[in-house]
Amino acid sequence: MTIVEQYKVLKLELAGTAAGNPYVEVELSARFDRVDGQDSFEVHGFYKGNGCYGINFMPESAGVWNYTVSSNDPELDGAAGSFEAVPATGANHGRVLLAKDVLAHGAPFITDEDFNFAYEDGTRYLPFGTTCYAWTNQDVQLQEQTLETLAEAPFNKIRMCVFPKFYDYNVEDPAMYAYEGEKGDFDHFRFYEPFWENLEHRIEQLDELGIQADLIVLHPYDKPEDWGFSRMTREEDIFYLTYVARRFSAYKNIWWSLANEWDLMPWKPAEDWDRYARIIMANDPYGHLRSIHNCREIFDHSHPWITHVSYQRCDLKNTAEDVTMLRAQYSKPVLIDEVGYEGNINWGWGNLTAQELVRRFWEGSLRGGYVTHGETYVDRGPKLWWAHGGKLYGDSPDRIGFCRRYMEALPADFDWVPDEVGILDGTFTWDVTCMSNDHGHGTADVLMYFGFNRPAYREFEGEAGARYKVNVVDTWDMTEEELPGTFEGKFRIDLPSKQYMLLRLTKVEA
Repeated sequence: MTIVEQYKVLKLELAGTAAGNPYVEVELSARFDRVDGQDSFEVHGFYKGNGCYGINFMPESAGVWNYTVSSNDPELDGAAGSFEAVPATGANHGRVLLAKDVLAHGAPFITDEDFNFAYEDGTRYLPFGTTCYAWTNQDVQLQEQTLETLAEAPFNKIRMCVFPKFYDYNVEDPAMYAYEGEKGDFDHFRFYEPFWENLEHRIEQLDELGIQADLIVLHPYDKPEDWGFSRMTREEDIFYLTYVARRFSAYKNIWWSLANEWDLMPWKPAEDWDRYARIIMANDPYGHLRSIHNCREIFDHSHPWITHVSYQRCDLKNTAEDVTMLRAQYSKPVLIDEVGYEGNINWGWGNLTAQELVRRFWEGSLRGGYVTHGETYVDRGPKLWWAHGGKLYGDSPDRIGFCRRYMEALPADFDWVPDEVGILDGTFTWDVTCMSNDHGHGTADVLMYFGFNRPAYREFEGEAGARYKVNVVDTWDMTEEELPGTFEGKFRIDLPSKQYMLLRLTKVEA
């Protein structure tokens, strides 16, 4: 009997007709039932060309499963079989979900679950992502180099497109196209199988690295006269989205991003995005996370199909600081997916210093949000990571890794603290970003991030009878020092005269 690990993919390959256009004309699905009757799924299949059909299935629970295929093609209809799903092992934790949905299934987790994520088995997940839009549209050697870089990088999520991008610093045609045909004359109802095999393979490899694939299915950066992927008709969009969801939804590391900068495609009104979300949901039996991303006009993230906020800063002043506003407005997890990139290109969004990008990571993290990296150095190799992948040259990734390790090591009940709430008696906090696990039961642990400010010292007034130990964290040099002794009453902590410092005050038992 075939053995598949829980949360991984069973791939059924079936032989059927190649006559006509099977992408359009052949209906294919399979019913999967666990033999004890405790679990079942209806899963749609897809055509792969040359009379070959596929059905991808992710067993969410361990046990013996039976399946039966249904199709209007007699060669496919009635095929049946069994397999065993064995329990997940090692780093296989299942899908990433909203923490509140994991809680609903009885897994122990954390407070403030509205703003957090968890793996299916209840393990915490904090996204620390990067942006590499068109990496799977490059030549094979560059794709392999990208994976080698990711294997050593601190990122556990990647924003990536299905279709190629045509934009500044990214003007070459892709190595392959998603459709049969040629430039200016693609058949949007026939897919080019080598393209989809490669994309599926890359999603599998990301999963092996523990990286979530935040798959952007539509975007405006197109060559309309040559490609036309952003200008497909509604019917063509629906056909494409149906295929994408049926082919990739069985991969536990998939997230759906309906658009990058949806508002730069005004020919697709807001109601189209609602329709497209329903298409994906109807063809994704596993309920993966879903978002939509803006340029200038923010989509209304209160729509029920949107699981989390995917946001691009909209002015020159606020970046990760917007986490606070977005959490209050939508009561959903907030990802600042375009916070600006480390680099030196012409555009302001792509010429941040490494220090500023790292500051934005800490700022967003302490506000209870999540921030995404990108790199756009125009003078450090012919390819820019943000568009093509390849190598990383900047100074931010190691420090983002330090931020990730620090945040993951915090107790799970830490959350952002509003400025107007006093953390320590008599201590002002309006000028710093604070995080704490004080939920009305007395302060136990406090983080205070000074960002681009550089005070020589900070004064505190502790709770009556309380003593504190103090750690000084240099978020740029990636060091943490616990000061000797403990502090109580009114006390002063001297700080290095430099930016990007963080203090951690922990109340200790008397």
